[in-house]
Amino acid sequence: METLWFYLVAVVVAVYVVLDGFDLGAGTLHLFVARNDSERRTVLQSIGPVWDGNEVWLLATGGALILAFPRLFASAFSGFYLPIMIMLWLLILRAIAIEFRSHLKSPIWRPIWDVVFSLSSLLLAVVLGVALGNVVRGVPLGGDGYFFTPLWTSFRTSSIELGVLDWYTLTVGVTSLLALTYHGATWVILKTEGQIRDRAKRAAALTWPLLLLFVVLVTVFTFSIQPQVPRQMNANPLSYAFPLAALGGIFASQRFTAKGRELPAFLGSAVFLVGMLLSVVFGLYPMVLPAAGDPAASLTIYNASGPAYSLRVALFWWVPGMILVTAYTSFVYRQMAGKVRLDEEGY
Repeated sequence: METLWFYLVAVVVAVYVVLDGFDLGAGTLHLFVARNDSERRTVLQSIGPVWDGNEVWLLATGGALILAFPRLFASAFSGFYLPIMIMLWLLILRAIAIEFRSHLKSPIWRPIWDVVFSLSSLLLAVVLGVALGNVVRGVPLGGDGYFFTPLWTSFRTSSIELGVLDWYTLTVGVTSLLALTYHGATWVILKTEGQIRDRAKRAAALTWPLLLLFVVLVTVFTFSIQPQVPRQMNANPLSYAFPLAALGGIFASQRFTAKGRELPAFLGSAVFLVGMLLSVVFGLYPMVLPAAGDPAASLTIYNASGPAYSLRVALFWWVPGMILVTAYTSFVYRQMAGKVRLDEEGY
């Protein structure tokens, strides 16, 4: 039951990254691909019907952690208190920017909120990557299963007092930014026409080689910093199918983009994100939060999960809820299929 919940949480996280990832990427590119108010409204309308629904999957992740791994939830949310507050503020600012920009017709009002929207999207992409980097690297877990990490210390991964930010977690953060920017570019290409689409294609072409470079760097660094990942993957050679699928997805996406096949290009980017995430998930299993310096103190699916009865009851309630969320998400995306047509009202 613990393993089932582990992979259920992983799937929910992957869905969140794929869905909210493209609107974060679109936000990051907002000021680059859209040069005037009409174009910026077009980009916003491409994500307008779905951006808040995409974040439901983030809430679902938190709910699943409470249900299945309460000790992990308690430890991570206390140890990462400051980064989580930063993330919440960025989510709030991003939502306010989307909803407030059209309340006034002013040459100052709308550009201010456009900048807020773009910067908060960019920083959120980095913060999500830094969070993943901390989980992979490990945190200074104590004997009671709790920890505290300042925002930064010496920026060294071997420091006695680790910080949230170091050279490794920032590298993962930049990789996340590049991956979501590319993903957002494929979405904008899929949903828009004309000059916006052309600029998004240029952004994808510029981002793609940098993304490949950082993926290679992060892979090398991860195998060096977290020995559990190569050990687990070498013990199960089939797990290398995940990074191979990720590489296949990103190469296919770039090729489809060059050929003008927009939907396959976007789906290839999604395969890349899912493949990379599942590579990390499988590499860390059965750990859910590694302890830096002392693997024996790590939180695993066994010592961080709730009682077996609770896991069964939680599954009974969680599955119908996720079916409803999935059905709603599918319905919304089917309703907004096709290119964006700018309305007079909104955004």
